[in-house]
Amino acid sequence: MKLAAVFSDYMVLQRGISVPVWGSAKPGEEITVTFAGQAKAGRAGDDGRWEVRLEPLEVSVDPETLTIESGGGERIEMADVLVGDVWLASGQSNMWWRVLESNDAEAETAAADHPLIRLFNVPQAIDHPPHADVDAAWAVCSPETVPEFSAVAYFFGRELQKSEGIPIGLINTSWGGTRVEAWISRDALMTDELCAQDVAGYERMLGSLDESARQKDFDTFKENPTEWYRTHVAPDPGNEGYGRGWADPALDDGEWPEMEIPGYWQADGIESNGVVWFRRTVKVPAAWEGKDVVLHLGTCDKHDVTYFNNKEVGVTSWETENPWSVKREYRIPGELVRAGANTLAVRVYSYRNLGGLGGPAGEMRLVPEEGGEDAVELPGVWRYQIEHNFGTVNDRGGDPEPLPNQNSPYCLYDNMIVPLVPFALRGVIWYQGESNAENAYRYRTRFPMLIENWRDAWGQGEFPFLFVQLANYTQHQKEPQDSPWAELREAQTMTLSVPHTAMAVTIDIGDAMDIHPTNKQDVGKRLALAALGTVYGRDVVPSGPMYRSHTIEGASVRIEFDHVGGGLEALGGALTGFTIAGSDRRFVWADAEIDGDTVLVSSSEVGEPAAVRCAWAANPDCNLYNRAGLPASPFRTDDWPGVTQHGD
Repeated sequence: MKLAAVFSDYMVLQRGISVPVWGSAKPGEEITVTFAGQAKAGRAGDDGRWEVRLEPLEVSVDPETLTIESGGGERIEMADVLVGDVWLASGQSNMWWRVLESNDAEAETAAADHPLIRLFNVPQAIDHPPHADVDAAWAVCSPETVPEFSAVAYFFGRELQKSEGIPIGLINTSWGGTRVEAWISRDALMTDELCAQDVAGYERMLGSLDESARQKDFDTFKENPTEWYRTHVAPDPGNEGYGRGWADPALDDGEWPEMEIPGYWQADGIESNGVVWFRRTVKVPAAWEGKDVVLHLGTCDKHDVTYFNNKEVGVTSWETENPWSVKREYRIPGELVRAGANTLAVRVYSYRNLGGLGGPAGEMRLVPEEGGEDAVELPGVWRYQIEHNFGTVNDRGGDPEPLPNQNSPYCLYDNMIVPLVPFALRGVIWYQGESNAENAYRYRTRFPMLIENWRDAWGQGEFPFLFVQLANYTQHQKEPQDSPWAELREAQTMTLSVPHTAMAVTIDIGDAMDIHPTNKQDVGKRLALAALGTVYGRDVVPSGPMYRSHTIEGASVRIEFDHVGGGLEALGGALTGFTIAGSDRRFVWADAEIDGDTVLVSSSEVGEPAAVRCAWAANPDCNLYNRAGLPASPFRTDDWPGVTQHGD
C-alpha cells in the first residue's frame, strides 16, 4: 500500500470541502482512512489505484494524525497534520524565484519561523512517459526550509496566515522560462486548432528524432556551452564598421540615431539581433591628459570590441563564459587620453535574445587608474548604427534540449500537475507570461484555457485563480509604440472575465535591467490583497484602478475606472504614461489630469481623438495610483491590431 507523495507528515488539508485521499494498493484491497473523528473506506480498483474522500473538515491548528489501513494489515500514519487553506503556486521563473534570491534574503530567512505555514516543493520533471507521482514531501516553514521555496508563494502565504490566523499550505510547482502550453493537458490543447497543430508537430518530432543523437548534442552542450554556441549560432560576419571609420573621432555621426544607455536595443525598437555600434563623446578633465585611465563599461550583451580615440582598448569574446553578465573593465593607456573631447566607440555582437550595453548605470564610468579624482559618468544619450542584421533570434532557437523539454506541449501538466490532482485546494496563484509575449494575442485564449483545464481536472468547481500581471522591464520608451509585453498584459487583463479570477498589477516594482526583479515581497502582498478582497471577503482594496469606460468630449477623452480605492492620485507630480491618437492611429504623448474619479486626456497635436492608451510599454512610465497605494493596470481604449496579432 502506498500514498500519493502529496500526503505526508506536516501537510495541511483543505477546510470546508470534501478532501480526497488516494494512493495505490493491491487490486481489490480495502482501504480505510481515519482523520479528525472520521473513518472512510474504499477499495483499490483493477489498476491498484484507490481514492477515499473525507467529509468537509473544520480549521485545526492542533496537529493530528492521518491514518491509512489496508485490509491486508498494512498501516501508514501521517503526523502533525493541520487543517486550513491550501494554495497551489505555479508559473515560470518569477514564481520559481526563491526566497534566498529576493530582497533582504538573510533577514527574511531568519524571520521565517511560521509553524502554521507548510511548504511542498514539486521537483522539476520532463519524463516521457511521465511518472505517476513526484518525489517530494511537506515541510514546516522555518529558516531551514524557506530559502529554496518560491518567494512569491511564501510572501503571499505569510500575508494570508497573518490576516486569517489559520494554517496555510503552499504547493510550489513552477519552472523558469516556460510557456503556458506546457502547463495545459493534451486533451485541452487539442480543442484549439493552432494548439493541435503544435501538438501534432511535437509528437511527430518525438516519434521521428534520433533521441540518442539529440542527447549526445545536449551532453556536448553541457560539457562546453561556449563552444556549442560558437558552432551553432549566427557567426559574427566581420568588423566592417572599423574600416568605415566608426571608431574615428573625425567621423561625423550627427545622422546616427540616438539611444539612452544603459539599455538594450530591442527596447529602442530594433527587434533584430546582430552587430550594433555605439558612440559617444567623453569629455576628459585637463588634469587627466596623458594619464592611464580605467573604463568601467558595465555589461555588454554579448561580445564587444571597445575603442578609445580609434584604438582598440578591450575585447570580450568567446573566451569569456556567460559574457552577457560580465562587467567590462578596460585600461586605456595615457597616450590615448586627451584633455577635452575623446571618442568612445563600442561594437556589440549579440547572436540571440537581447543585445546592447546593459549597465547598470552606476557601473558605467571613466576613472584615473591612480584614483583620487571624480569619475566621468557614461550613462546618457549615445549614438548608434547597425552594422549587421540577423533578424530576430530568441531562446526557442537556443540551447539544445532533449525531447520532451520543459516547453513541450502538455509536458509539465503531465509531470508536475497530474500528480497533484485532485488534492483539495483553496485556489491557485500564477505568475507566467514572459515566455508567451511574442504571441501575446494567442494568450487571450491560451490562459483562460489553462484555468478551465485545471478547474475541470480538480473537479472542485470554479476555485479562485489569482495571477500576477507582468512587471515592468527594459528601458523606458522615448516615443509611443506597440509593445508585445503591453499586449500580453492586456491578454491577462482580459482573462479577468473568467469567473473568480483576480490580478495583481506589478508595473511599478519590476527592474528595467532584470527580468527577475528581486522585490517579491510586494508581489506576494498584492496577490494577498486580491485574495483577501475577493476570496476572503475582507474590507481591503484588492486592486489598483482598472479601466471601465471612456467618453470622447470634444478634443479630450474622459476615462472612468473601477477600484479607485478612495480616489485617484498621481505620484510624484503631473500624471504620466498616457498617449492619445486620432483616426490616423498615430499615438503621441498626452496631457492627462485627474478630475474626480476620472482622468481627462488630451493633446494639442490631436484635435479629434479616437483612442487613448495608458502604460502601454514593456516598462511604462506611469504614475496613476489609487489612494490605497496600488498602481493602475495598463489599458487601451482601442482594439487596433498590435504587433503580435498575426491574423490568427
